[in-house]
Amino acid sequence: MTEVPPPAIVLVRPQLAQNIGKAARAMLNFGLTDLRLVSPRDGWPNPDAGPAASGADIVLQNAKLFENVADAVADCAHVYATTVRKRGVTKPVVRPDEAAIAIRSEPGGSAILFGPERSGLATDDVAVARTILTVPINPEFGSLNLAQAVILVAYEWSKGAGLSQPPVTDLGTPASQEELDGMIGQLDAMLEGVGYFFPPDRAPTVKRTLRTLLTKPGWNAQEVRTLRGVLSAIDRPRGPQRAEASTRNASKRSNS
Repeated sequence: MTEVPPPAIVLVRPQLAQNIGKAARAMLNFGLTDLRLVSPRDGWPNPDAGPAASGADIVLQNAKLFENVADAVADCAHVYATTVRKRGVTKPVVRPDEAAIAIRSEPGGSAILFGPERSGLATDDVAVARTILTVPINPEFGSLNLAQAVILVAYEWSKGAGLSQPPVTDLGTPASQEELDGMIGQLDAMLEGVGYFFPPDRAPTVKRTLRTLLTKPGWNAQEVRTLRGVLSAIDRPRGPQRAEASTRNASKRSNS
C-alpha cells in the first residue's frame, strides 16, 4: 500500500510574517513541514517570520511561494478549504477529525487552505477546493487566529500519524499496601497520643476519613518514607525542639 503523504498547509494571502512563523511552529509541533504561501502581503522571504516560528526554521526555509491558489494545489488530489461559512458554495462539509481520516485513507496528496487573517478565504478560493473544512465553534464568536486554525487541523491529523508521545515523568515504585498501612498506623498512634480522636465514638469515622485521604494520591514508596520521616520528626523532635517538647510534656504530667 502506497504511503499517503502528510497534507500541505496553504496560507492564502497571509498578511503578517509573524503569523506565518506562528503557523510554521504549529505545523512542526504535529509533524507537518509542507508550507505553501500564496501571495503573502509583505513578500517572501520575510525576516519577521523567524522569531515567531520559535525554532521551526526548517518549515520556513522549505516554504514554497505561489501566485495563486490553483498553482499551489496543482499536485494535490484532495483540497480542503477552511472556513466557518459555506459562502454560497455547495460542497461537502467536514470537521477536522473527519478530514484527517480522509487524508490518511485516500491516495494522492492533500492540501488545506487557510485564508487571510482579516477576511478568511474568498469565494473564489473556496471554489478551488473539493471539500469545506469547518470547526464546531461558538456561533456568536467564531474568531480563530491563523495559527490557532492551523494547530487545530494539524493536531487532528497527528492523532493517526504515529508521533511519539512526550516522555512521561517517572513516578517511582508504587508503595505497597504494607507500607501504606504502616504510615497510616503511625499517624493514628500519634493522633491518639495527642487526644485528636475526640469524642472516642467518632474515632472509627475520623480514622476512615484519614485513610481515604492518604490513599487517594497513589503514594510511591519514596513519598511514604518521606512522610513517615516527617511524622517521626514531629513525634521525636531533635535538638532544642526535643528538649522543649520534653519540658512541655513534663509540665503537662505535673499539672494532671
